Amino acid sequence: MVISEYCSAVVLPEIEKPYPSILDFLTNRFPDIDKETWESRISSGKVLTSEGEPISFGLSYAPLKRLHYFREVETEPVIPFTEKIIFCNNDLLVACKPHFLPVTPGGPYVNECLLHRLKKRTGNRELSPINRIDRETAGLVLFSMNPKTRGCYQELFMNGMVEKTYDAVTDYPFTPEKSAWTVENRMVKGDPWFRMKAAPGKPNAVSHISLVGSRGNRAFFQLRPVTGKKHQLRLHLSGLGFPILNDRYYPVLLPEEKMNFSAPLQLLARKIRFRDPVSGRQVSYESERRLLQARPGTAQDREI
Repeated sequence: MVISEYCSAVVLPEIEKPYPSILDFLTNRFPDIDKETWESRISSGKVLTSEGEPISFGLSYAPLKRLHYFREVETEPVIPFTEKIIFCNNDLLVACKPHFLPVTPGGPYVNECLLHRLKKRTGNRELSPINRIDRETAGLVLFSMNPKTRGCYQELFMNGMVEKTYDAVTDYPFTPEKSAWTVENRMVKGDPWFRMKAAPGKPNAVSHISLVGSRGNRAFFQLRPVTGKKHQLRLHLSGLGFPILNDRYYPVLLPEEKMNFSAPLQLLARKIRFRDPVSGRQVSYESERRLLQARPGTAQDREI
């Protein structure tokens, strides 16, 4: 059994009465965890109040109350790649995440995530992610070091004041008539739930996409997402007819298989630029990582 070294939190939402028991709420809130597991966690003192006291089965539901719990899994995959800290001061940490490593705990990942690794490296238990990228994507992720200034960094992303640049290597099945696109559409949850799809309605996802070059049946794109929807760039590139190399979700969901560390998704969150709300200076951070592109006709890779 692998138990998280740090606790996670859940807030009891405001709902109409009659209120559920805490056990029923947790079971419904986390459908992948059965009721017996939550009973065991509560009995063994692994679910705590915001004051750090173990809860009892008789604890009353109180809207907006925060509970803490320790995630646990039978076994946890080990990600054999290392993150790099690009910048760090008292307010902000900028890290470059490798492919395959999740930003936060989820599914089978408890301690093998960027957040927990950085908490151990910095000793800062208050560390909190400001933005997220997919587990399969490599690149820059920002973390708040200081709860007092966290909100002003979060507002940058909420208000679209951050300029983000991604690189992608894709299949290149045809030569397009143009080399630049602005893709705007409405993205909603698809089927199964972890995939996204385009749907009718007001656009909520916008990406600027540029074809930079090509070699044989591979193309190199630079992307500047205006919004930050889940799988936005993967869906937008696939929709143009250029699926990202090694993408197992788009355009077609491939059968689940053992994780292949030799075939990472060729998507990189390479650069981020914004005016720092604490210092007032315009700042820019860039990853040193580069994507790999298969040489046409060979099984070897090269940096692009």
